[in-house]
Amino acid sequence: MGFSLPGHYVWDFWFAKDKGTYHLYCLTAPRTQEHPDLRHPKARIYHATSLDLEDWDYHGVVLGPAIGPGWDDGTTWTGSVVRRPDGKWMMFYTGTQKAEDCQIQRIGAAVSDDLHDWQRLGNEALLEADAQYYESYDVSRWHDQSFRDPWVFEDAATGGWRMLFTARDNDINARGAGVIGQASSPDLTNWTVEPPLFRIGYYGEMEVPQLFQLDGWWYCLFSNSSRLRDPAYLATGRCGMCTGTHYVRSRNPNGPFELVEELFFAGDAVGHLYGGRVIEVPDGRLALMTFLNHRPDGSFVGEITSPMRLWTTPEGYLRVDASKYGVPLRD
Repeated sequence: MGFSLPGHYVWDFWFAKDKGTYHLYCLTAPRTQEHPDLRHPKARIYHATSLDLEDWDYHGVVLGPAIGPGWDDGTTWTGSVVRRPDGKWMMFYTGTQKAEDCQIQRIGAAVSDDLHDWQRLGNEALLEADAQYYESYDVSRWHDQSFRDPWVFEDAATGGWRMLFTARDNDINARGAGVIGQASSPDLTNWTVEPPLFRIGYYGEMEVPQLFQLDGWWYCLFSNSSRLRDPAYLATGRCGMCTGTHYVRSRNPNGPFELVEELFFAGDAVGHLYGGRVIEVPDGRLALMTFLNHRPDGSFVGEITSPMRLWTTPEGYLRVDASKYGVPLRD
């Protein structure tokens, strides 16, 4: 069945799980006569719950732009949720502010006792792009300052926390400057921005990163559109015209990561799927969920898929069965 919200577009999403209940958080905006690309400034973070990732209870908007001047008074976008050692939950999310025409992205947080009611953590962002490693706002290079989509997880090696995020390199050809950025923290509030986890010079953006382990490998997902790719790389034909979700992998969660195949494992020329997330389904297996992106005519769908079976080949390549959504199964 997947997830849809009547009268609204749904796109980027993330999860928390507590006592057998899945908590879905997703970006939503009203369906209007305007072009769907204009939905982004109107996005709100919506909450729903499920026991099986198929049948959903709807709980409404939990976070939107701040009232009054602030780092997130323009937009509130994609994030992730973790549980703190004290039992409270933290949602890290992307924000922009009106005073900067919503062009400069930062990352902040909100706190909850129950995953339903959320309160902003202070009045300031927790992180912003460090120009030592990441591109600052320069309209001659890109349309915004990319610093978003925080994915936070516990660092087993240090006992601290790590964050991955969407960013852009300050020293690569503009159309291929997308990187997976990273930061670290001992306590979830004091963060040190670090050099990119992965950079290759192919993609304009490497969106909604997520790190997970499967069959002895660490995989980091990212999503990219063929419209936002280095032209010289596209001209080689090695990556096709796929839009969707792909991955890099490593034997170590800290890297180094490598791109081991160039055709996207969950993508196609239409761009049926985007923004993939891996989730452990009730039977303990890992599955992939994405949002439904484009129809063959190019129109935007704006719903979330059901879980799709995920596995690895003997060579360690990721595979998913997304055939029900029009994406051919990779060899």
